[in-house]
Amino acid sequence: MAKPGKVFIFFNCDAAKSEASMNIFYNHAVYKDTKTSRKNLWKKVKEEYGAERIQIAADDLPAVEQAITEGDPVEAGNFIQFGAIRAFDCY
Repeated sequence: MAKPGKVFIFFNCDAAKSEASMNIFYNHAVYKDTKTSRKNLWKKVKEEYGAERIQIAADDLPAVEQAITEGDPVEAGNFIQFGAIRAFDCY
């Protein structure tokens, strides 16, 4: 079997980041592990931040952008309140 790739999904969620609060039917876009898709994921996070549906400390915005565009997008969730990014295997 081929080695799986990764895809990322941004979820709005509760403060505890419980899986029950992460609704795939509300946030239904999947972002591939490519430069273009990561930029689109960052755009989505900025939109949610601008609409005040998630909270990120202003000082943490560069770390969130770096994690999403160049590092591990899941780690960006450490800086986001009411939002999370999860990785899934893709075959």
